[in-house]
Amino acid sequence: MSADRIKKILGGLPTHVVIIGLCLVWFIPTLGLLVTSLRPFQDVNSTGWWMILAPPKGAAEYSQSCAACHGADGKKLPNANLADPALIQKYPRSIQLLAMLRDNINGQPHMKDTPIPKDQQAADIATYLRQLSGVEARPRVTLDNYVDALVGYRGTTSYRADCAAGKQSLDLTCTIADLSNPRGMGRAFLNSLGVAIPSTILPIFFAAFAAYAFSWLDFRGRTVMFAALVGMQVVPLQMTLVPISRLYAQVGLNGTFLGVWLFHTGFGLPYAIYLMRNFIGSLPRDLFESAYLDGASHWTAFYQLALPLSVPAIASLGIFQFLWIWNDLLVALVFLGGQNPVMTYQISNMVTSHGAGWHLLTAAAFISMALPMIVFFALQRYFVRGLLAGSVKG
Repeated sequence: MSADRIKKILGGLPTHVVIIGLCLVWFIPTLGLLVTSLRPFQDVNSTGWWMILAPPKGAAEYSQSCAACHGADGKKLPNANLADPALIQKYPRSIQLLAMLRDNINGQPHMKDTPIPKDQQAADIATYLRQLSGVEARPRVTLDNYVDALVGYRGTTSYRADCAAGKQSLDLTCTIADLSNPRGMGRAFLNSLGVAIPSTILPIFFAAFAAYAFSWLDFRGRTVMFAALVGMQVVPLQMTLVPISRLYAQVGLNGTFLGVWLFHTGFGLPYAIYLMRNFIGSLPRDLFESAYLDGASHWTAFYQLALPLSVPAIASLGIFQFLWIWNDLLVALVFLGGQNPVMTYQISNMVTSHGAGWHLLTAAAFISMALPMIVFFALQRYFVRGLLAGSVKG
């Protein structure tokens, strides 16, 4: 390998290290969130997500104190089968297990030469025996957290376990109708879609017309109007919440999806028009002049030339607008409240005032971030092109 080749590789090494580091900073928390959302709540409460492949709690203590006599699966001694649920249920607590271990069997110490486990070790062994015997069997990964989050389950076990046992609580009927439970993420997911999709399409729709007009129509005050639109981007959203809320109260739009659509459209238009105008204005002038010479109207030029060529800007704007609205809490809280809860509002209700149920928060958070990730990766190839719209002339 030549010296120039080595120098080129080493010269790009810092950039590669930084990029890999940034990817890891984003990827590791996402992986941790996903893994935690798939673990049973007992494991979530006791160990970190990186322990998902580790042996169950108490396995090491069992192997040290009991496996030599009872076997790794607990079935080595037929008269003391530790895989028998009926036997293990006689020792639900570590104090009962320790009492049994201190007894003599046929005049010999139960543990023989093996030291008797300490209190915490005995508690871990008891926990492991309940899993080994199937008394409290649970898989390493489960979808129960997602199911519980979607239907708004607040019980002590899981929604599927309660339904299998014939229990019905918290207005849950163990039917598909539970997905519409006001306390669940299923209804909130649909509400968020109902807010985000129209609030993303409407600004792009109006901005495309306005951007074409600012780019290719010559009318008085065009530059002043565009400068005013650019300046409107600095207006804080919070300044308008009270006056618009009072206006909505007078016309009956408070608590409606239409009110939220109009609000997001109004505040999304300045940036949308700015981005679209820069892109459409950078399209080749000769292309439009040729179309006009061939008899094309402005509508034809807009529909058949400007829009197809502006797909990168539309996709980039769609990503920005969708992510902003999907993650918005303030506007949805002010204008929709708890009557039509969205994802950001409902996630905060997953954890009780006493801190219980936070294992559902991981599943709810991953449900919330899954769709924005799909939207971004589906449109990311247009993202950079849209961001650089109009920045280079040539």
